Amino acid sequence: MNKNKMKGALDEMAGRTKRQVGEWTGNDAAQVKGATQEIKGKIEKAAGSAQEAIQDASNKSSRPHTATKRP
Repeated sequence: MNKNKMKGALDEMAGRTKRQVGEWTGNDAAQVKGATQEIKGKIEKAAGSAQEAIQDASNKSSRPHTATKRP
């Protein structure tokens, strides 16, 4: 798990908590701030996943190809 995915997961969790507290207390501003932070976290997680996929593809393409023997 890279830094962006970890930060995104934390932001998503914190945002979900803030949004929920805002719902319980009837605080619309807290709900909006929490929802915004939750969405930010989801975007960060997606960016982190994309970075990992690019890194994995790069690592696979840089490995030398080895022929496999067929029986």
